Amino acid sequence: DMLISLGLMNGDGYVYKERQKKFRQINKFLEMVADVADRLPENPHILDFGCGKSYLTFGLYYYLKVILNKDVNITGVDLKKDVVDFGNNLAGKCGFEHLKFIHGDVADFPSEKRWDMMVTLHACDTATDYALGFAVKNGTGIILSVPCCQHELFYQVENELLQPMLKHGIL
Repeated sequence: DMLISLGLMNGDGYVYKERQKKFRQINKFLEMVADVADRLPENPHILDFGCGKSYLTFGLYYYLKVILNKDVNITGVDLKKDVVDFGNNLAGKCGFEHLKFIHGDVADFPSEKRWDMMVTLHACDTATDYALGFAVKNGTGIILSVPCCQHELFYQVENELLQPMLKHGIL
């Protein structure tokens, strides 16, 4: 139901051809989450900055809550009110009671509590920079981030010292 509502697949479980890249991207990110999941407490508080339509946020909630049975609390933050409303409506429809979305700016997000994990997946413009700064300042235990537009900049990087890393594309 969640993946259908997100527009990734049809009712027969078929991932739409034009959404397969997004589907693989989410799964790859969840593989990274699996690598650190054992370092999360039983009821982790997770922040997703620049969550957008929240493909990752929903996948993350499902993986931690349903698959790993953690009492997870996830908050998605985005500047776009329509995607925040969409996320909250879909979370309600799916019965994901500890998944919420709020309208806000990463640049001035209040740091009222400590977060166990912060994720950003292609948060636009300087949002990734603000998110990383926020996470470091607030002592966030786990930070998983894929910067926005890295794919556009990747081929512009020329550095012999970094060549062993750059041959892999996305790190």
